[in-house]
Amino acid sequence: MIRIHRRGESGCRTLDPAETPIVDDDVLWVDLVSPTREEELSIEAALGGLALPTREEMAELEASSRLYRENGATYVTVDLLHRGDEETPVLDPVTFVISPGPLVTIRYFDPRPFAMMDAALAREDRLCTTAPALALHLFEMVIDRTSDVLSRSVARVEGLGQSIFADRSRAASFEPFINRLGRARLANARLEQSLAGLSRAFVFLGLDERIETDAEAREHLRSLVRDARSLTDHNHAVAASIDFQLNAALGLISIQQSSIIKIFSVAAVAFLPPTLIASIYGMNFDHMPELAQPWAYPAALVAMGISAVAPLAWFKRRGWL
Repeated sequence: MIRIHRRGESGCRTLDPAETPIVDDDVLWVDLVSPTREEELSIEAALGGLALPTREEMAELEASSRLYRENGATYVTVDLLHRGDEETPVLDPVTFVISPGPLVTIRYFDPRPFAMMDAALAREDRLCTTAPALALHLFEMVIDRTSDVLSRSVARVEGLGQSIFADRSRAASFEPFINRLGRARLANARLEQSLAGLSRAFVFLGLDERIETDAEAREHLRSLVRDARSLTDHNHAVAASIDFQLNAALGLISIQQSSIIKIFSVAAVAFLPPTLIASIYGMNFDHMPELAQPWAYPAALVAMGISAVAPLAWFKRRGWL
């Protein structure tokens, strides 16, 4: 699908390609959403033969495939988050092409910042200026949305931390918390990947002469770089918190398991002397004179009882119980 954003007297309007030329002086943004090969070729022809990357090329991770310049256009491919309201957001690539004409974006999903940008263009005429300025405003929406996703992740991690440390007796039931911490760490890693790609993209965009020679655009880009760096630092702190909570949960489980093993160890030691006494008197030798005495059986029981209680009293005195 091709979505054309065209300047008008009352701001930018979103038009169907059948209603307007695909590219003219008033077209500000061409948004390709899951385009077919025929749609890609039509845009390439309208842009004077400017080559657009395919979906397979967008998925490549090499910097040379994601950040490059060609025929006067700057190509930037970044991984953006979507389904950010879920526990584990999804990452997919989006390509931004800042051409001598309109801004061209290529995507195969529907990230929230694009809908936010559509709404902003409809109500704010100041955004309908140039393609580079529009690209920076769109990146600002991306940073805002990433910040929202990070805030939700922080809230989830803090809630998990309070649950983990609320009651140590629940250590045996920590498995659900550990699973959720694992998902939080995965979300954190995807945030890190997206922010790292955005930071590299912002540095590369600073080399575009259309931004480099525009003082307002340069300052806007510097602001985006600062925001991305700030979010990256915050995300690192969240990663450290997740790792700490995961280690704490595993430590509490280990402590509880050690306590259980200690109880079994103490019980084994306590019952060892009575077992020894019972074994001696179960050997059935002929010359065991006390066996013929009437007090022999009660004496054996008393000896076994004392030999069991004495180790327990000693352990308790030493603070091992």
